[in-house]
Amino acid sequence: MDKTVHNFIESGILEAYVTGATSEHENEEVRYMKQHYPAVQKELKGIETSLELLARHMAIPPPPQLWDRIEDEISGLVVTDKHQPRENETDYQQSRQPKEKPEPDYIEVEGQSSHMRIHKAWKWVFAAVFILGKIFLGFAIYFYLENRQAQQNILELKQQLREVRGK
Repeated sequence: MDKTVHNFIESGILEAYVTGATSEHENEEVRYMKQHYPAVQKELKGIETSLELLARHMAIPPPPQLWDRIEDEISGLVVTDKHQPRENETDYQQSRQPKEKPEPDYIEVEGQSSHMRIHKAWKWVFAAVFILGKIFLGFAIYFYLENRQAQQNILELKQQLREVRGK
């Protein structure tokens, strides 16, 4: 395999091309390389196959009743004569009534509230952190004032020492 083709394949542009993350110029470059070099075409096919297998492996199947619900919705949209009841009116109404929900195979994403809930025990942790913060703030102010007082005492002692040496 040609070194430029090998470098092109190793650059990661083919993966970006397959996922649609390339610019128009890069798309043209990949198409050109794909037409002129079978190794690039083979590598692209391998990447596409790998991504397809990954997508199939990670896919979450829809709930089993979904197709029935879709059919019911489509049946409800069919225009019928108002004087004639639909053939499956009772079936349709029965299917629209809530059924017992089986355990879903998917994760519920929609939340009931925009507020975050935390365990009650954390309330005490937050209170303790707040109180400790106030205590540390008090100590910081106390030691700051003590340090200022000590600095003034040192300056006074230096002044007294100069006076004593000067005599």
